[in-house]
Formats: sequence, C-alpha cells, structure tokens
Amino acid sequence: MISRRDFLQATVAASAVYGASGIGNWARLAAQQALTQDQLLDFDTMGNVTLIHVTDIHGQMKPVYFREPEINIGVGAVDGLPPHVTGRDFLDLYGIAPGTPEAYALTYVDFVSLAKGYGRMGGLDRVATVINSIRAERPDALLLDGGDTWHGSYTTLKTEAQDMVNVMNALKPDAMTSHWEFTLGIDRVNEIVEGLPFPFLGANIFDAMWDEPAYQPYEIFERGGAKIAVIGQAFPYMPIANPGWMFPDLSFGIRDERMASLVREVREEQGADLVVVLSHNGFDVDRKMAGQIEGIDVILTGHTHDALPEPVRVGNTLLIASGSNGKFVSRLDLDVRDGEMKGFRHKLIPVFSDVIAPDAQVAAVIDEQRAPFEAELSEVIGHTDSLLYRRGNFNGTWDDLICNALIDEREADIALSPGFRWGPSLIPGDAITREDIFNATAMTYPEAYRSEMTGEMLHVIMEDVADNLFNPDPYYQQGGDMVRVGGMGYQIDVTKPQGERITNMTLLKTGELIDPEKSYVVAGWASVNEGTEGPPIWEVVENYIARKERIQIEPNDTVKVIGA
Repeated sequence: MISRRDFLQATVAASAVYGASGIGNWARLAAQQALTQDQLLDFDTMGNVTLIHVTDIHGQMKPVYFREPEINIGVGAVDGLPPHVTGRDFLDLYGIAPGTPEAYALTYVDFVSLAKGYGRMGGLDRVATVINSIRAERPDALLLDGGDTWHGSYTTLKTEAQDMVNVMNALKPDAMTSHWEFTLGIDRVNEIVEGLPFPFLGANIFDAMWDEPAYQPYEIFERGGAKIAVIGQAFPYMPIANPGWMFPDLSFGIRDERMASLVREVREEQGADLVVVLSHNGFDVDRKMAGQIEGIDVILTGHTHDALPEPVRVGNTLLIASGSNGKFVSRLDLDVRDGEMKGFRHKLIPVFSDVIAPDAQVAAVIDEQRAPFEAELSEVIGHTDSLLYRRGNFNGTWDDLICNALIDEREADIALSPGFRWGPSLIPGDAITREDIFNATAMTYPEAYRSEMTGEMLHVIMEDVADNLFNPDPYYQQGGDMVRVGGMGYQIDVTKPQGERITNMTLLKTGELIDPEKSYVVAGWASVNEGTEGPPIWEVVENYIARKERIQIEPNDTVKVIGA
C-alpha cells in the first residue's frame, strides 16, 4: 500500500512533469493569514481549454457553514488514500498549516474557532463572481454542474426547484447531470429539462421498458480549437438509494460497457480531442471506472462531497473533486493539442463569502426567489449551544438532534436517521431558524414513520446499510454514510463481510443487548417505500426544538469502530 507521504511526493512530482495545481499558491496565501478576492481568484492561465466545475450545491443559494468530515473510512485498495484522509492527516498530506484559511475550508480541525474568524462560505452570488472572473480570462470556458442542485432547502422544496433553476440559469452552465433531481418526480424533472437552455446529460439513464437511452448522453463543444466531449453520468443507484416509484419507467446503473462505447464513439465518430465525464458516481466509483475504461481524460466527480486541493490521477485520467454546498469552484486549464491532453493546471477555489464580493445580478435573482418565503425562513425556533453538523461516516450532531426528536416526539425506543451528506452546519450560539431545519430535512418523502421492528430486522437493516458503505468493491457502494441511530449503540468491524460487521447492538435506556426475537418501537424518516405514513420530519424536529428552546448535544460514543 502506498504511504501518504509517498502519495504526496508522487502527486507533486506528477504535477511538476505533467501539470500544476493551485495548492502551492494557496498555501503561501494562507501563510500570510490575509485573504483578498484577487488572491483567491489569481490563476496563471495556460493551455487552450478551461473547465469550471461545481457540484452538490443542494439548494444552498446563500453562504453557509459546512464542517468537513472527521471520519471518512476507505476500505480495500483505497484505504488511506484521498479522499479517505481527514483532519490533521489531511493537513499533513497536503502540507497545510493548521489554523489557515485552507485548513478551515478543507477539514474539521478547530472548526468552530476558525468559523468565527473566517466566516461562512459559498453563496451562489459569490460563486457567480468566481465564474465571471474565470470567463473574463477565458470567455469560452465550460461551466459544468455535477448535479444534486435542485434539492435540499426550504425554497427548493416549496417551488419544486424553480428557485434553483432560475439561479443556475443566471450562472449559465453549459451542461449538468443529476441525482436528487429525480426525487422531484419524473414529470417535474422532464418539465424542467424541456425548458433548460443547456443539456441535461445522463448516458446511464435508460427507459426501463424499451431499454433505450432516456436522456442525452453527451454534448460536443468546440473550445480553443479543440473538440470536447462531455459525457453525463447520473447517480447510478437511484432506485436503491431513493424511491423508485418517483421515476418508475427509468433504469440506471454504472453501465461500464455503455461508457466505454460512448468514449469510443466520441473519439472515433465525433473527433473529440478531449473526453470529460461529468459524473455523479461518487469518488471511489469514478476511481474504479477510470482504471477500467480507456480514453477518459477528466472525470469531474460528485455525490460524495469530497473537496481535494489536488487532482487524483488514475493512469492518464484526472479526477477532480470540488466539494459541496457552493464552498468551492474548481478551475482546470488544459493544454489540448494533436488529439490529446498535453498538460494541465488546476485550482480548487475556496469561496469565502466575506472576501469574495457578490455578483449584483445573481444576488438580485436569489433575493427574488427567497422574497415570498422570508418570514418563514427567518423565524427563530430555538438556539444551539452545540456545533450542529452532519458529515462523517457514523455520527453527526444534526442527526443526533433529529434522532432525539424522533424518540421524544414519536415515543420510540430507537430512532433511525439516514446517512445523508447534505445539510449545512451551525456553530454554538447560533439561532436555529426554520430555514436551518429545512436545510437538514427538506425532501419530497419526509414522512416520520413509527413502527415495530424485531431485533433481527434491525440487524439486517444495519448490515445492509454498512455494506452499501464498506463493501470493498466501490461498484457495490450504493448509499450515503452509515445510518444514524438514536437509542441504540453498536460495534462495527468494517473489515468483515456483510452479515458479520455489526455486533453488540445495545438498547441504551436499559443497557441490554438487542434481542433478535423481541420487537422494538422504531421511529425514522425518508423511507423509500411508497405510502409511508407520518408527520413530515421537519415538523417533528421543529416541535422538539421549540419545546427545548436551547439545544445541547452530548458527545456520542455509542458506535465502536474497529478495523479502520
């Protein structure tokens, strides 16, 4: 297994020979402990093609706090490789000093204190400023949206994503792909797609009955004297991770053979000089795909919300990870000549909202979308004395809060909250507004169910979710992070096969081991089953917060992880 030090040395050496990244400039900038917009946007333009990548915005039009994960375990061949490196190990890997702006942007280390100093990040009006700056230098740059855009906020839910459609149209993307978009329902998705001024790409989405492509697979662009093929790859596990009844006539999948065929088609029949995959596979799936399919130059990754300051190379393919929630914009300049990529220069641009000025036009569009809902959005429901965050393989304090609410409000023994990666953070002392609650819960299947489950059923559910996350073959990693659990502790060995990972399941209120034959009252939400009944999860959480007034989340040590 390659060591982290060897990995970094290899990456730097590759950059010196083959291309360059913005990490060096950013590190010097950080060392100065001073940020300006000009410094953040500074870039030594090279080559003849520029790609701009954003992904996993999840309806976040305004600046947010977003804490990066503390635990992100890689299994099998990717153990210890980016993006499965966090905290101080991440800082050491990339040569980043603690306490710097990039340490704040890219890790959880000292998050609260650094958040108070460096402020919120993102905001699509600030993202617009970054994009406009790049386009000023490279007017024909391609802006590519990796999906999970039309989902994840109060206004996105209430407008059926029209708010994000309007704002993104103002940014003028050249193409997008998808995942959570389909939880709007197939009719609404197709209604939006028909009106988009840019292609909605999904090479791996097929009509389930006729086994024919359902959406445009790729688009050919001519930029800088080069032909660029952008192939769209939607999230491949839609009917597993999300309710298939919302898009019953579609089938998805990784479809390696389809991707390989399209790469050949755009190369041989369309004359593409550069092949870009705009992907929502998730990083490890893309890494495996890059190793199996020849001819892909760049994969713009999405879904797993990873933010990496350096590209990861697999053979001749660059993997670019651009984070989430509008925190970052990736710029990739390429030298494309003689039908191939000769070199590159890359920069992961952090969108510090107090440093980068908002674009007035896009700010006005954002305000227009929010105006009808401002009273509801801004209503204060309570306050938090704890850091509220979601990301991490096992625990997040936002989900601890949600589980506490489910147990109390639904009178349950055990609570289950999905391992979603989306949802901004709040720092201690913040008010909790209705907007904040919806940022962590807004979805189209929000029913908070209450049912009885045997201990055996609970074990099967836990094992199934664990395999979706820790199967050593990335092509079988089909979900988000581990399901969050309230009222029950457990031990997990991530090295074991399915059926043997989860042990010592314990009912916390009694300290007794879960009995496989006994029934327990379980509350949860976001069931993919059609007809699930219960109040919407945001109502459950709002009632709980209003009753408590101040939220204090105790440290959660109920999950024991071994083998990592």
